[in-house]
Amino acid sequence: MAHSDRSRRVDWLLLPVVLSVLELACGQIRYSIPEELKHGAFVGNIADDLGLNVAELSARRFRIVSSAREHYLEVNLENGILFVNEKIDREQLCGLSPTCFLNLEVVIENPLELYQAEIEIMDVNDNSPSFPNGQVKLEITESAAPGARFPLESAQDPDVGTNSLRTYRLTPNEHFLLDVQTRSERSKFAELILEKPLDREQQALHRLVLTAVDGGMPEKSGTVRITVSVLDANDNIPVFDQTVYTVRLTENAARGTLVIQLNATDLDEGSNGRIVYSFSNHAHERVRELFTVDPQTGEVRVKGVLDYEEAPVHEIFVQAKDMGPNAVAAHCNLIVEIADANDNSPEVILTSLSTPVPEDAPPGTVIALISVTDRDTGANGKVNCQISGSLPFKLLPSFKKYYTLVTDDRLDRETVPEYNITVVARDTGTPPLSSSKTITVRVSDVNDNAPRFTQPSYTVYVTENNAPGASICSVTAVDPDLNQNSYLFYSIRENQIQGMSISTYVSINSDNGNVYALRSFDYEQLKNFQIQIQAQDAGFTPLSSNATVNVFILDQNDNGPVIVSPLPRNGSVAAETVPRSADAGYLVVKVTAVDADAGQNARVSYRLLRATDRGLFNLEMDTGEIRMARRFGDRDSPQQRLIVQAKDNGQPPLSATVTIVLTAVDSVPEVKPDLTREPEPHSDLTLYLIISLGFISFLFLVAIVVLAVIRCHRDRIHGYGCPLIPCCSSTCLARRRNNSGEMFKKPNNVNLQLAPGNKAAPNGAEVGGSRLPSQAYCYKVCLTPESAKSDFMFLKPYTPRNNNVENSDSRATGRNGQTVKGRSEVSRHPFQLNVNRL
Repeated sequence: MAHSDRSRRVDWLLLPVVLSVLELACGQIRYSIPEELKHGAFVGNIADDLGLNVAELSARRFRIVSSAREHYLEVNLENGILFVNEKIDREQLCGLSPTCFLNLEVVIENPLELYQAEIEIMDVNDNSPSFPNGQVKLEITESAAPGARFPLESAQDPDVGTNSLRTYRLTPNEHFLLDVQTRSERSKFAELILEKPLDREQQALHRLVLTAVDGGMPEKSGTVRITVSVLDANDNIPVFDQTVYTVRLTENAARGTLVIQLNATDLDEGSNGRIVYSFSNHAHERVRELFTVDPQTGEVRVKGVLDYEEAPVHEIFVQAKDMGPNAVAAHCNLIVEIADANDNSPEVILTSLSTPVPEDAPPGTVIALISVTDRDTGANGKVNCQISGSLPFKLLPSFKKYYTLVTDDRLDRETVPEYNITVVARDTGTPPLSSSKTITVRVSDVNDNAPRFTQPSYTVYVTENNAPGASICSVTAVDPDLNQNSYLFYSIRENQIQGMSISTYVSINSDNGNVYALRSFDYEQLKNFQIQIQAQDAGFTPLSSNATVNVFILDQNDNGPVIVSPLPRNGSVAAETVPRSADAGYLVVKVTAVDADAGQNARVSYRLLRATDRGLFNLEMDTGEIRMARRFGDRDSPQQRLIVQAKDNGQPPLSATVTIVLTAVDSVPEVKPDLTREPEPHSDLTLYLIISLGFISFLFLVAIVVLAVIRCHRDRIHGYGCPLIPCCSSTCLARRRNNSGEMFKKPNNVNLQLAPGNKAAPNGAEVGGSRLPSQAYCYKVCLTPESAKSDFMFLKPYTPRNNNVENSDSRATGRNGQTVKGRSEVSRHPFQLNVNRL
């Protein structure tokens, strides 16, 4: 029946889990659980207690950090429940401490949050009181007087509080009483008190049972058997100077250090007065490991390593016993207080680290969370933490023993890609102790650098007539960023060159910056142009820069000289006249040649290749002027043939020749062309205008002919005829060939004037042309008359009255006395169109 009640009491204690959640300052919560819970036992819903979203626990890297060596507790990230991971033994975790707390740090990232949790481990009555030995033997002289006390061996109970040792019980007997004394909450020991004198002759042995009982529910107990042997009398027992001694020692005192020398006296003599010192039965096992007692001298010395952090106070029970028969031991209590020494260096623990850090992270960005601990106390346990060296980081105290490592300045990966941050923790003890921890922080790249060309502008020289597709230059840009932020591709910015897109002239390799010509350049058409090249990286927000390439086309001698004066008239021969009376030095003609090239390639020099009489003329090599070397003689041929070569200064040189036939005449026109004047270069616009005017004039004449034919045909139908000439039409066309025999490209400018008829020149029309060709063809136009008002038209050659070639006027008098005038500035044979009425 008693066993059943006891089981029910144990179940009643273990079934409920005592929980209490207290919200404290600085984000601290507290739970209370009993020890010895099995794996998976519920502790608390820490997510709900902290007000966190359960769905974000994994994403925010929710975790707990325990100060204990073992991972006693874990969190289920799916529901936020804190549960027991390993069985907790309060006695192993906290020893004899009356309170036992398991400290947890709750770390949450993104953003960083920190909480503290205290798990109070409540004691369960899982240990019974126990005695060091199962049997105790006492020897008591029969002369012992009633009231004599005999200390008994103390029981040990690792439980605390009400579960620890509560009292002792002694089996009933007629000679002894039990006295339980309490020195402290955990220090209880029992003494036998002799109530009735002993008589060895009546009873030499007394057997008792001492029971130690704790205060748990249900209570537990332990027993020891006591055998009391009654001895003959030993009248005096040793006596200590004092019953309690107090000594103060520094922790880590060297082995063999004297703690105290105890002294006890015995009034007896001989063996009855010779005293032996030893630990009493009350001495704890740990005390026996740390201290020794010299049995002869009573010196107490250090045996082990004293650690203030393990136990600040040690209580030593020592007894003194003489060597006489029936000796009775005397007892004293030695209290050793341990003074703290600075023997523990601070410990730096990296709780959380975020790396790499973007180089554009603003100052104040949290990099790491650091905790610093020191097992010492007081000044020895006060720790200062700082960063070694000059770095763009700083430590900010968070709360209690925590620091946050944050950025203190802008970071630049291109300058420093990685930092080794040494955190030094130093306490204020004497001498101070320190420790350090190095944290490696990498800086990640951001596209904050635009590509940079090796030079802002490039100058490139390309010889004309280059091969299309050949590389003309290469540009290079660099970007100090990494990966895709440094991958560059080149392009040519859109531009116009002579009205055409620049992409038709050049191209660029987008990967290496090589520029290629897409066509063959002609210096005479294009002498230079600019290319704007852009280098752009492949960053998320791309950056770019530009460079200018100035391309200069170098001239080649690919154009020969072209003789523009004098112009050949028949085939490739130019005809000129010179007066026989011309003196030496007279300018006969000036040969002018132009070269489309530039520089030395366009520098033209002249040379007389062949002449009928070389001694008659001199040729200026630089100007091309042909002058008389002497006067014409009677024997000199009146016609001189000269072949002049114009040659440029290129490599290899190119040349052109012209044949000039000089005719000696007795007189020359009053107005002589100025041969020293350089002919104006013909522009394409002038050529187009001349062609357009000539084409319009030709269409006008064709229209007149067509109208005349139509009218003639109509008059025939009505019975009219053409009495003077057949019904036909004629148009005057001019043709002149150049040196190569091709038709001259410039059409004639023809002016047609119609005048009312008179008696001299009835109804005349005059056609005047500038620069008319030397050969003319006339096409007659016949109009069939209608009654008396019909007219006819005809063309006939007209010879001017004087021989002047330029600005000559031809005049004719019409039927009505009016004058029809025609002018020709170049042609020697102007013609007149007369319209006569039939």
